[in-house]
Parts: sequence; structure tokens; C-alpha cells
Amino acid sequence: MYLRTTKRRNRDGSETRYYQLAENEWDTRRGCAVAKVIYNFGRADQVDGEKLRRLAKSILRVFSDQPVIEGAGADGDDVRIRDSWPYGGVYVLEQLWKELGIDKVLLGRARTKKTAASFERALFAMVANRCCAPASKLSCFEQWLREDVRLAGADALELHHLYRAMDVFEAHNAAVEQEVFFRVADLFSCDVELIFYDTTTLHCEIDAEDAGGADDATQVGSALAGGQTSPALRQRGKAKNKRSDVPQVIVGLAMTRDGLPVRSWVFRDDTVDVETVAQVKADRRGWKLTRNVFVGDAGMVSEANLRALAAGGGKYILCMPVKVGNEVSDAVVARPGRYRTVAPNREVKEVVRGDGERRRRYVVCYNAEEAKRQQAHRAQVLAELAAVLPDLRTAGAHSKRACALRTSERYGKYLT
Repeated sequence: MYLRTTKRRNRDGSETRYYQLAENEWDTRRGCAVAKVIYNFGRADQVDGEKLRRLAKSILRVFSDQPVIEGAGADGDDVRIRDSWPYGGVYVLEQLWKELGIDKVLLGRARTKKTAASFERALFAMVANRCCAPASKLSCFEQWLREDVRLAGADALELHHLYRAMDVFEAHNAAVEQEVFFRVADLFSCDVELIFYDTTTLHCEIDAEDAGGADDATQVGSALAGGQTSPALRQRGKAKNKRSDVPQVIVGLAMTRDGLPVRSWVFRDDTVDVETVAQVKADRRGWKLTRNVFVGDAGMVSEANLRALAAGGGKYILCMPVKVGNEVSDAVVARPGRYRTVAPNREVKEVVRGDGERRRRYVVCYNAEEAKRQQAHRAQVLAELAAVLPDLRTAGAHSKRACALRTSERYGKYLT
């Protein structure tokens, strides 16, 4: 239990302080200690300091036989505690920050030494806040930095440093990512023979789209990599998280087989996955990561991408879509051949199409448990439709119930 001081900045620039009696309690949901206010004494300039002193003396009188602090007298005059802030988590994160060399990259990219120190500290403060107690930039500055933690070099930070630091990082994010990746790869002896790549959507809590800007996703990705923010990045589109009512962006991430990130990209929301592969390969070439195997899902498959990934001796593993009438369904899946067991519930067979350097090697996988699950699911859906269809015959082919069934994600593919 301790006397807590909070501050509030007024419109005229002055500050008002408040005194509170508080204690720290462990929050299992947030994973950190949070302050619980037991009693609010009010504004500091209106509190009777003499009453607080008498209260402190009365508490010490009861515990007069026990020293307040080891090495201090019973009255506590020898040692006085000014602040008590947690530091363990921030200390560990700062050592990792320095070990990865992020501070040196940021300090070397800013224009002046003073500006570099402020922005480097602001970026580390936001990263540490995100790891320990995620909050907004305003809350990170007012609550976290000023009251909850002790962060070396953060005394001179102002709120505008946190916002402007994001612009500095955006201008040099490619250099930071490259420096961090090579340090991590060397530190942990990363296996970069396989590079896994996928994309997702992130929505922005704004109403309007960005106006003007680049013509395609490649130009947007190049602008971001060079430190220029495209004015037309946030657009509305079909989102993977079902939030099509707000502007969004596409985020691509390349990772190693151990789950360590290699590099990230940001594209316009109207960019499909298949259009991002050329940009990703070009950036990998700049990092001299062309001698690895590119692993992607079915959304990356196109003839142009297959040629681009195979150029220069490149290797790739892609999940091929099975569609009626294409090579995979007609000549690969339907081709007779024995499966061999490679793992529990995993059987495979290889099919090679073509000759020479242009040949393609397919690996067809079969999972017996998944096959049973899909068969049971299909039987259940058909049983539900069989119970509903007799009633719909009298309602007509274009009734609301019939149209709802045909457009349903669960039932639509089973109906004509």
C-alpha cells in the first residue's frame, strides 16, 4: 500500500496533481500488476499535509519496534522512498532491443542525434507497452510512462514524440526489418531453406477511403518499402475478417519454418493474393534470399507466378486448387497409383507431369480421418436438406426460403 500521485494537464498548460491511497494487485487477464485505488485524498493543493503526517506518525507509532526499512531508524528518517516502479519486464525487453541492434539502426537513420534519441526511446516505449500492457499511444504516454513503469531516457518524451516516431519508423522500416532479420538469423542459427508466405486483412477504424494514389499493389508495396506512404492505401473490399464496411489493408508476412518473421508487406485492400508474389520475390532477391523454397497456399497460384517463382532456378511448394476440368483434378488426383504411409493418418503418392525442366511434381495427400469427417458432414447436410425440400416445392423456386438456401454457405453448394 502506498501514496499514489496522478497528474492531469489543463487547457492552459498547467498541471493538477491528486493524492490517492493505492495498492498493486495482480491482473491475471492482463498479465501484470495494476493499481487499485483504496482512498482518494483529492487535489494535492487542497490536501492538509499536516493531517497526512500525523497519520503516518500514528502508523509508525504502532510499529515502532520494527524498522521501516533495513538500515533505517524506527521513525524512517534515514531513508525516504520517492517512487516504486516495476522494471523487470522492461529491462528484459530493452536488452533484447539492444541485442537485435534496433537501437543502432534507428539512431543511425535519424537526421540529428537529439532527434534520434527521442524517437528511438518513443518507439521502444510503444513496443514495450504492446508487450507488457497493450494500450493506445495516449494511454502509453499519460498512464504507462508517467506512472506505471520506469523507462530510462523517457523523462524528456512528449506525446508528439510517439506519433512522429511512427513516421520515422515507416520511412526506415525496410532497413530495420533487414537488420533485425540478419541478426536474428545469426543469433538463433535460423533455417531459411523454407520461407512460408501468407496474407491477411486488417481494417482501419475510419469512414472514408484514401483518395488518389498508386495504380496497383506493386507500386504501393514499392512506395512503402522506400519510405513513402501511398495516399490510396486504405480501400474497401472483401475482407477475410468480414469487416467490409470500413477501409482495410492487406498485410503479407514471410516466416521461417520455426515461426520467426523474415519480412512484412502492406498492400491495398483491393489487391488479391496472387498479385503480391512478384513483389515478394523481388524483395527477397534484394536480401539475397533466392536460394530457398517459397511455400504458399492456393491463393498464390497462377501461371505467371509459377513462371516467376521458377525463374533463376527458384523452387516453390504451392497448394494447388482442385477444380473441375483442370490438370489437378483430371490428371493428378484421378491418376491411379498406390499411396504410401508417411505419418499417422497421412498417405501420399507422387505424380509427375511433363518432361525436362518444365515438368511439375505433384504430391497428393490423403487423410483417412478427415475423409470420414467430411463424409459425415456431407451426410448430415443432405439429411437436413431432404427434410426441408418437400415443404419448399409448394413455396416456389424463387421464394425467400428457397433463395436463402441457394445463397447459404452451408447448403448452397449442394443445390441447383
